[in-house]
Amino acid sequence: MDLGFLLQTYFCFFNKKLTIMSINLFNNKALSILLAGLALNCANIAFVSAQNPVETNEPSAAYKPAFAGQTRIGGVKTKTPLDITIINEKLENPWAISVLPNGGFLITQKQGTMVILTPDGKLSKKITGLPKVDPSGQGGLLDVTLDPNFAKNRMIYWAYSEPQDKGVLLAIAKGKLAANETTIENQTIIYRATPAYGGKLQYGSRIVFDKNGNLFVSTGERSGNDIRIQAQYLNSSLGKILHLTTNGKAVANGPFGGKADAKPEIYAYGLRNPDGLAINPLTGDLWEAEFGPKGGDEVNIIKPGKNYGWPIITYGTEYSGKKVGDGIQQKDGMEQPIYYWNPSISPGCIAFYNSNSIAEWKGNLFVGGLGGSHIIRLVIKDDKIVGEERLLEGKGERFRDMVEGKDGALYSVTDNGHLFRIAKK
Repeated sequence: MDLGFLLQTYFCFFNKKLTIMSINLFNNKALSILLAGLALNCANIAFVSAQNPVETNEPSAAYKPAFAGQTRIGGVKTKTPLDITIINEKLENPWAISVLPNGGFLITQKQGTMVILTPDGKLSKKITGLPKVDPSGQGGLLDVTLDPNFAKNRMIYWAYSEPQDKGVLLAIAKGKLAANETTIENQTIIYRATPAYGGKLQYGSRIVFDKNGNLFVSTGERSGNDIRIQAQYLNSSLGKILHLTTNGKAVANGPFGGKADAKPEIYAYGLRNPDGLAINPLTGDLWEAEFGPKGGDEVNIIKPGKNYGWPIITYGTEYSGKKVGDGIQQKDGMEQPIYYWNPSISPGCIAFYNSNSIAEWKGNLFVGGLGGSHIIRLVIKDDKIVGEERLLEGKGERFRDMVEGKDGALYSVTDNGHLFRIAKK
């Protein structure tokens, strides 16, 4: 039957969006073609729906993001088949992992020891005789990193919570790994993040070398309502990114060098608990991830002299559910995170993937979730997050630190004492 110039409008609903198709139909054959095309279109839309944000739970507060894509970006999925194995399950509260020149690993353990593992995860050496730590709360023996010239000078740098007469503070130390790999020689404390505080939380404490052989160090604001405002104070080491020489002095010509009543080693400020710190190998920029309060975990690109807002602005709330301060998320002179999560995923670490082994991961940022109990893969384009994936969900692990190995695999230590290897199958 000839349908003539019958105007038909078809509606296809997807994710609360309406697609309207208006066409002229001449006969039954045309109608069949139309319906087939419409079915294909809806199938394509169904495929897109699989790319919805990975987070589906309600946020702790209905705050609006500052820009599109700042949170709950569309999901992505790794196409490369993965081989995920646990190569060591007898670590004792591991906190940080670094890769040794031979492909093995140097790992800190919260109670105050380090261990060396072979490339396949077997225990090789245990390092003792380190300075006394306060392992209570979130303290202990924390980050460790190798000097860029470690193969020649065997120098390592580490962070720990150091007991004081009144309170505890974050200390940064250095020393030489002895030839027998069981002790650290010539141990020297190069920096103390003052003031000391009686609380046992939020030390921050990641250590990253810049291209000139100087150190970036993250410090937490120590959590207490009576001290967290010091993240905004330039005469306090708390809640900061510091820029230090290997002797613990301020790197010359810092953004606050010569400023009255300001510590010259401060590089950036207004941070809560920055447990993730890494340099993007593709751009050279310093990236940071930090815990929000209840919600509002952040990823930031750290720029010299910038104020990242805590505790004045945040996308989270107090643990009680009340607003933080004035309950604002934006303020002139304060930086916005390039990405945030609400509810919290508790970012314990970050690592960039730079190997060609898993090509689709190159340039991606990986975030270890503690409370979230998964690893997050973030796809980056032009310094924006354009995709998010969750890996290793459902394993009940808290992913404390991650590193890319010599073999192109991703390695992560967990609070359960496990060392995971994530590689191409």
